[in-house]
Amino acid sequence: MNTSSNVVEKIIYDDDVVKKFAIATMAWAVAAFLFGLIAAIQIPWWPANLNMEWLTFGRMRPLHTNAAIFAFGGNAIFAGIYHSSQRLLKTRMYSDTLSRIHFWGWQLIIVAAAITLPLGYSQAKEYAELEWPIDIAIAAVWVVFAVNYFMTIHRRREKHLYVALWFYIATIITVAVLHIVNSIEIPVAFMKSYPVYAGIQDAMVQWWYGHNAVAFFLTTPFLGLMYYYIPKAANRPVYSYRLSIIHFWSLVFIYIWAGPHHLLYTSLPEWAQTLGMIFSVMLLAPSWGGMINGLLTLKGSWHLLRTQPLLKFFVAALTFYGMATFEGPLLSIKSVSALGHYTDWIVGHVHGGTLGWNGFLTFGMLYYMIPKLWKTKLYSNKLLENHFWLGLAGVIVYYVSMVVAGITQGSMWRAVTKEGTLVYPDFMETVVRIVPLYWARALGGTLFLIGFLLMCYNIYMTIKLAPKQSKEPDAVEVTRTGYDEVPTTGHRKLEGMGFVFSVLAFLAIAVGSFIEIYPTLSLHRYINPTQVTDPYTPLELAGRGVYVREGCYVCHSQQIRPIVSEVLRYGPASTIEESMWDRPFQWGSKRTGPDLARVGKKYPNLWHFSHMIDPRAITPNSIMPNYPWLADKDTNFIRLRKEVSVMRLLGVPYDDNTAANADGIAQKQAKEIAADIEANGGPRGMEKKEIIALIAYLQSLGQKGKAQ
Repeated sequence: MNTSSNVVEKIIYDDDVVKKFAIATMAWAVAAFLFGLIAAIQIPWWPANLNMEWLTFGRMRPLHTNAAIFAFGGNAIFAGIYHSSQRLLKTRMYSDTLSRIHFWGWQLIIVAAAITLPLGYSQAKEYAELEWPIDIAIAAVWVVFAVNYFMTIHRRREKHLYVALWFYIATIITVAVLHIVNSIEIPVAFMKSYPVYAGIQDAMVQWWYGHNAVAFFLTTPFLGLMYYYIPKAANRPVYSYRLSIIHFWSLVFIYIWAGPHHLLYTSLPEWAQTLGMIFSVMLLAPSWGGMINGLLTLKGSWHLLRTQPLLKFFVAALTFYGMATFEGPLLSIKSVSALGHYTDWIVGHVHGGTLGWNGFLTFGMLYYMIPKLWKTKLYSNKLLENHFWLGLAGVIVYYVSMVVAGITQGSMWRAVTKEGTLVYPDFMETVVRIVPLYWARALGGTLFLIGFLLMCYNIYMTIKLAPKQSKEPDAVEVTRTGYDEVPTTGHRKLEGMGFVFSVLAFLAIAVGSFIEIYPTLSLHRYINPTQVTDPYTPLELAGRGVYVREGCYVCHSQQIRPIVSEVLRYGPASTIEESMWDRPFQWGSKRTGPDLARVGKKYPNLWHFSHMIDPRAITPNSIMPNYPWLADKDTNFIRLRKEVSVMRLLGVPYDDNTAANADGIAQKQAKEIAADIEANGGPRGMEKKEIIALIAYLQSLGQKGKAQ
């Protein structure tokens, strides 16, 4: 029985924080797209690296991905969530103070990333490169966001939780779990740490995180935005409420299992690979369910594409979402992965999703949202149209060029003659063949950026010409009545139980996470005791730090798959034992250059020295940048004691002498390598330089003997 009286309340929404996030989205988008374009040019034209250590592709690529995902994508998510949630819940955000702490805290995190990544402070874990102080800041700001959001749900005026809110809830919970679990690390110095996971453990945890960062940062929140902004822009209800229920729960439950498909044919246990492949293929059904639900929401309203051109962005976004979520399961099939993995096909797949799905949906959301926030009309529909077609052309050129490049790479790498020899034994043959396609990618990125700059001008003029009264916040009058007036059952009842709904969402992602990760934490189950390898020497450990800092993992893998062509090209397939001490693991996900898992002792020390200073002195057509600063910068020998001690704490079998005298042991090995380089015609006095440590590391790959 309803015991509450009807009370009319005036709710004033906090649109100031929405405006802040919207403007930040556009500002950081310029940076993200520009960094991406620079990186795209650096691949076919190595001089674009400018011989400057903080602008090399190895540092620019993680800067681009972090800016695109967390700066552009993150601010877009927050703008949409704060804007739509207040209206769906019919209440102001719980705390203005928490909202602003969230905004400014997130911007400071982005600035910290923009400073530290070019300086080489990186954990070398894709989409999780930021070092431990920033990881802590991310967790703290995310908690502020979560508290503010769930308290807003708690004091809502609308009992029913609309479908968009389901996806927001799943995002907030899952991203917190992913970030915390993947970021457990032991600090060595202020901006240096080692993860607690090693080898296959780190690989499993990283791609559980990496895949689901895409799932729960670039998919579920954007699906929530789709469920709100497409119906609002088209002025039509969601096509199917029942389909949205199936879409949400099946997507959230299945997505979390699919991470291992990034590690097919690697040293990861076969059961984990098969599990990831099966769930990845299953993922097609809920993903297309969401796409169909979005597109059919426009049923009977397609004529609006002529009068409301911003709907074109939403239609294109859903189309790219459908393409990406078909291609993802396809690439997860082992036979297809054997061709596509490590190639530019994966790059095309990722950017088809991020530019086409996330980019276009964000643009449509901003074109809809900003005129309403400033209580005006969009400055120019013509500029919007031009933006759409330029952006669409850019995505298509980018995607097609990379898919063609990837299939070319995979086909050439795998080509074997009837006699059992490689058709293209020289890796550079493949590189030279696809350089024109890299230029096509840069063209696609340029078109996309130009289109976005048109949007920036359009939005700037829209805000500039807005009437003065536009600064007045939106308000709504709400008649608050008892929740028990309308009986509900089934899922509708669950939607009125915010806490229970959130717990069930957590359980949906926790089950798969636990079953995937827990078995690999018992590493001894998978290790052959007769094949246990020695840990890195202190100098090799220092060299590995240089390898990580320079981002070598973004172009080179260290994982030979048990595929005939790879064994012929690189040597025996990689084993679990060979990476059992690796923190972080360096299996890689892209081969712009050849695999390095067994490069040790393949070339003399002077070859490596010359190759790092000027790659074209060794390989004339190389597209690798120069690294002259490695011959100028000194190795931090003193810190090696701390690094070895931390590794020892994590279970690496260093003895007391190595831990206590790591610097002296490293210096002795460095002198031996430097003397060999000098004896063969190289420069003198290199024993203290970082390039010697890097050479020591490279020469150790694939050469570790069995522990005594």
